[in-house]
Amino acid sequence: MQIRQWHKKHCVFLLLQKRLLKGRDAANTQTSCVEQDLGFVGLMGMMDPPRDEVIDAIATCKSAGIKTVMITGDNRLTATAVGKIIGLLDDGDVLEGGEIENMSDEELSRASQSVSIYARASPEHKLRIVDALKRNGHIVAMTGDGVNDAPALKKADIGVAMGLGGTDVAREASDMVITDDNFATIVHAIEEGRRIYNNIQKGACYLLSSNFAEVAILFTGVVILDFPVVPLLALQILFVNLITDEFPALGLTVEPVERDVMRKRLAIRRKISCQNE
Repeated sequence: MQIRQWHKKHCVFLLLQKRLLKGRDAANTQTSCVEQDLGFVGLMGMMDPPRDEVIDAIATCKSAGIKTVMITGDNRLTATAVGKIIGLLDDGDVLEGGEIENMSDEELSRASQSVSIYARASPEHKLRIVDALKRNGHIVAMTGDGVNDAPALKKADIGVAMGLGGTDVAREASDMVITDDNFATIVHAIEEGRRIYNNIQKGACYLLSSNFAEVAILFTGVVILDFPVVPLLALQILFVNLITDEFPALGLTVEPVERDVMRKRLAIRRKISCQNE
């Protein structure tokens, strides 16, 4: 009972046992021989608390319409404790690897819509989770640092590996590498991406409106009013495009990020083929 209470405080335990090998047993180093008749030495508890900025980063993701999912090999109690601290369990459930094995792909796809934490997950489970999220129309970004994360990193739309603690295999399988191993950096990258996307939209709208005005003047003067001369000469159109179009459009592309850019939900979803439905 005491161990369960510590699990609820996101503490991971390591069981220590020993056995003294004598005579012939000392020469036999096979696992089946050594791991027998072990004596209990003690328990070692390890606590790895989440970073302070992770809580704010996950809250920002929620307001931006981004679903954050935690996949871990820890047991259900530890994963639940961490999820409560960082705010993942406010709008999601917990699913264990054993339950995933008993589910079909269709059942996992339905369950993934309400699950925020996957505990006791194996590399195979991670692949199935990524597939389930993609079948539901999500654009999936997967983070990982170990060799066992490589298949899921490769399967995801965007594989994100850790640059400091990540393995070479994970970095090779990913699409991008986070140099500081910080989840908040990913959120900042999303914010910067939205700024660039919004500025491109602003510049495109400005150029289209300006060029449409030129076309409207030419069409009205030549076709509707039947002017004897063209309302705008080629040199005038070139002057308008070079002077009044280019510089304001360039200025729009370097606009700073809007304050509410991470409070808007973008309607970007995957097109699901008939085979996946």
